[in-house]
Amino acid sequence: MATTHGTPDRRALGQRGEDIAAAFLADRGLAVLERNWRCREGELDLVAADGARLVVAEVKTRSGTGFGLPAEAVTARKAARIRRLAQRWLAARHAAAGDGFAEVRFDVLAVLLAEGSAPRVEHYEGAF
Repeated sequence: MATTHGTPDRRALGQRGEDIAAAFLADRGLAVLERNWRCREGELDLVAADGARLVVAEVKTRSGTGFGLPAEAVTARKAARIRRLAQRWLAARHAAAGDGFAEVRFDVLAVLLAEGSAPRVEHYEGAF
């Protein structure tokens, strides 16, 4: 059954991918600070801390590769928007509280949930 953007099946797939990505980061010692943080300009999928480094992670989930690999969906335009949103997040959440990060890294977590296969996560650190 084909689905379109925003349908319950597609949202459930995306939510499952984000759950897997958050667990993936936590298993590697990162502290997930926020999930699906929203402001009027958009949404950040995952915001995590790796020591003094802030990690902003875009999660792309696919059930197959018919429309390309999940990570290919992160375009230069999307990367620029995520950078702007990270500035908003810092201003809203931590800069005012005095919490500082020595560095900000932007990652992509590509989650492939092919039917009949175990989930596959590819983690692109410093992707943009």
